[in-house]
Amino acid sequence: MKMRMEDIARLANVSKSAVSLALSGKPGVSESTRAKILNIVKDNGYIPRTMLKASQAEAGARILRFVACTNSGIVLEQYDKQPFFAELIHDIEEQCRSRGYSLLFSSVPVERFEETLLAMERERESSGMILLGTNLAPQHIESIAGQHDRLVVLDTCCETLNANFIVMNNVMGAHQAGRYLLELGHRQIGYVQSDFRMYNFDARKQGFRQALAQAGLSLDERHVFTVSPTTVAAQQTFQQNIAALEGRLPTALFCECDYIAISVIKSLAELSIRVPEDISVVGFDNIRESTVISPELTTVHVEKSAIAELAVTKLLDSIAHRKAVKVKSFIDTQLVVRNSCRAVDSPR
Repeated sequence: MKMRMEDIARLANVSKSAVSLALSGKPGVSESTRAKILNIVKDNGYIPRTMLKASQAEAGARILRFVACTNSGIVLEQYDKQPFFAELIHDIEEQCRSRGYSLLFSSVPVERFEETLLAMERERESSGMILLGTNLAPQHIESIAGQHDRLVVLDTCCETLNANFIVMNNVMGAHQAGRYLLELGHRQIGYVQSDFRMYNFDARKQGFRQALAQAGLSLDERHVFTVSPTTVAAQQTFQQNIAALEGRLPTALFCECDYIAISVIKSLAELSIRVPEDISVVGFDNIRESTVISPELTTVHVEKSAIAELAVTKLLDSIAHRKAVKVKSFIDTQLVVRNSCRAVDSPR
């Protein structure tokens, strides 16, 4: 049985965060606790990503590389702490470990993406690469795909590129959310979008518009709001735009991601606008924080574990069969109904 970080925490009688701090060499744990954790790691043969040594990258080593490109838009420098990416990374790591592979993590700034990645591979070659393509332009992906045939790109899709892509079914998820609000009787439905645009968000807007069009409706541009997708606090510009409507509010809001939805709920609360009594809110991603906010958030569930399993399976297939056919895979979504929505004819 493969050892997990949870197992180390249990054996050391500490939290997972303490294990993470000890393995990364960061402050926050005593030296005695750090030594205890490292001894458990040594005795059980656990290979954390922060302790992966160059000597492990010798010929024949079973190492896969996970690459994320950071910017100030959606994939931040501390992207591995952002809920959606943290959950996805955890699932990928578990998939690799269960198949006897170590996962080497690389974070590179998007403006130096290509040269940094090539330098990393020269220094420590991997057997295959999983690329987080969330915020990458097609030309970036095309360049890397031309140099790495053992590649799987996640969280975006470029239909014209000869590469493996695995992405959630964004159109379907937003359509599910829009249709649900319509079934609740909403007709004045607003849209809260990210100020940073990418494939996922554009596809979600497409799916949402399709749901409205099928009901003979269209999106009222007065009810389209633009916010930061990485801020979970109240956002002043959004509040000002809501106030400018002078009470002529939409009865519901679809938000392009859960972070936006949580920010919207907090912003509305400061304006004494109640969710869902005064306005319903739906998010997208189903991160863990969606059950912490009050009210708990109705959202679109993304099968992160299915994405991770398929990504590792396809990458290992590419390693075993160099001429394997490239595929574009969409993972379907599910609507999770919680407490942030109400039917328009329900009593207030």
